[in-house]
Amino acid sequence: MPVLESELDQTHEAAQLPVTVIKASRGWIALDLKALWDYRELLYFLIWRDVKVKYKQTVIGAGWAILQPLVTMVIFTLVFKHIGNVPSDNIPYPIFAYTALLPWTLFSAGLNRSTTSLVAESNLISKIYFPRLIIPLSATLAGIVDFAMAFLVLLCMMFWYGIVPTAALVSLPLFITIDLIAALSVGLWLAALNVRYRDVGQAIPFLVQIWMFASPVAYPVSALSEKWRVLYSLNPLVGVIEGFRWAILGNGTPDFWVIAVSAITMTGLLFTGIVYFKRTERTFADLI
Repeated sequence: MPVLESELDQTHEAAQLPVTVIKASRGWIALDLKALWDYRELLYFLIWRDVKVKYKQTVIGAGWAILQPLVTMVIFTLVFKHIGNVPSDNIPYPIFAYTALLPWTLFSAGLNRSTTSLVAESNLISKIYFPRLIIPLSATLAGIVDFAMAFLVLLCMMFWYGIVPTAALVSLPLFITIDLIAALSVGLWLAALNVRYRDVGQAIPFLVQIWMFASPVAYPVSALSEKWRVLYSLNPLVGVIEGFRWAILGNGTPDFWVIAVSAITMTGLLFTGIVYFKRTERTFADLI
């Protein structure tokens, strides 16, 4: 059968196209920040898609971002303050609880989404190549929009109680960043494990519920005796919440030792989470 000249030209042009060979990463860790930067537009669109899908065809829309921490704050005030008489470090208890619920909600939402993100994006993972780390990263960062809207309510509450932010407010972005890193560090572990063991996704709501009461959301760190604080600080959310309260309210001096221990724990979780994620990502497409 004769071969047309146009077909020969197309074959010749195809032969001249650059060939990209994708190989599994080697070594204990290969983060490849350049690849993450090259796919930054994909990261942006995944974040924007998650935000749009969350509020699509909802009645109150973005109001859910405000309603959840607000209702939880009211319940905590009734139960822990009026019934349990829990101390609040000389801060009005609604403000005390809400300033902790903001970073906690940002953490728990990011952890929930990042844990199930790989399984939810199975069709995308099995068809095309891109840095898999983008999926849990986008799932974690999507919570920033909800956080920003809920933060406006906090400003209104502070105005109502006559609380004026101090100079410590400039450190707030630091604690927000640490909060997101904490969610990502745990989320990397659980997302990779959830690909192989789907029980992990089922256990997340229970884990988050227990973790909230193991963090100083409804009570202050000062309620614990000194001998238990170092052990308690191994929870990375302890330092985040304490630092967040101090940055917003400027009440006294935070326990920087507690914050340091929590930061060290979070750094260890992040490093080991990245190592485990990168070591197992080559099997995601086969298992998912």
